[in-house]
Amino acid sequence: MLCACAIDFGKGSVTHSPLVEFSYNNNYHASIKAMPFEALYGQKCRSPVCWTEVEGAQILGPKLIQETTEKIVQIKQRMQAARDRQKRVVRFGKRGKLNPRYVGPFKVLEEIGEFAYNLELPEELSRDHNTFHMSNLKRCHADEPLAVPLDRLHFDDKLHFIEEPVEIVDREVKRLKQSQIP
Repeated sequence: MLCACAIDFGKGSVTHSPLVEFSYNNNYHASIKAMPFEALYGQKCRSPVCWTEVEGAQILGPKLIQETTEKIVQIKQRMQAARDRQKRVVRFGKRGKLNPRYVGPFKVLEEIGEFAYNLELPEELSRDHNTFHMSNLKRCHADEPLAVPLDRLHFDDKLHFIEEPVEIVDREVKRLKQSQIP
């Protein structure tokens, strides 16, 4: 808003900056559902325009304090709601697609030091070193579905996973105006 006024007023923007500040503080803000001046001080701003109006009875004492605290609580709730709309929390489940997968189970041949184990690996994995740090291992539970059997996995010479399609489940031909996409 200040940039727009600076462009509009040109060199005289310095003399008009108090008016810009006044208009900003007395405009209704949808996020707090009040004017910033009213939210801060608990009452509407008394401008020279409304000095001519005759005011009614003034609110004094505990009633003023109660109304002010209620408005402050209301504004805090609205600002929290606005923050919550902007902040989204993404939580992946325990068995999400980003969790590590484990192959096995393998028999432990020996414990090497405190943190390493020597495992008995099958022939498909004989190119790998059979010593692993304990952070890369997981205790095998009999009914745990995280372990993938090795007979369904196929690796190439560089130990990259090879996918083999089983069958084409469905096929659809898209027809455009003058061509077809299989």
